[in-house]
Amino acid sequence: MPAESTFDIVSEFDYQELVNAVDQTQREVRTRYDLKDSKTTLELSEKELILTSDGELHLGNVRDILETKALRRNLSLKIFDYGPIEEVSGGRVRQVVTLQQGISTELAKKIQKQIRDHFPKVQPRIQGDVVRVGSKSKDELQSVIQFLREHVDDFPVPLQFINYR
Repeated sequence: MPAESTFDIVSEFDYQELVNAVDQTQREVRTRYDLKDSKTTLELSEKELILTSDGELHLGNVRDILETKALRRNLSLKIFDYGPIEEVSGGRVRQVVTLQQGISTELAKKIQKQIRDHFPKVQPRIQGDVVRVGSKSKDELQSVIQFLREHVDDFPVPLQFINYR
């Protein structure tokens, strides 16, 4: 048995599920009566999603459809960071949605501080965009996971717990 048990706190999402959600959204936009002629486009890249439509009302409807499809595919809505709505040529509007993945250094420090304040026997360590939590007691680690799940609303990104050993 190892001397110390650990787990990692990460913020990731399944990119393929996002691709599927965007594809389903495009299909629904093409078939819905109120959006059919709106010339709405969704362009997905590694780090962002660009929504373009005829007006803010159509853009809001597309955003609602996208969020519904993402939730059905078990994607957190916290991965979407909506930018401002911009006017583009021809009276169309565009919105850039940044996809959030990874834990920033500031957030990692906040998580580390909360764990240290509530669980003095546990050692949280920041390793890039991952927070590794270690302890000799597996019960302590389970308590940390339970605590973070109860306080999920305190964090601007979705958290997952992986590599529990």
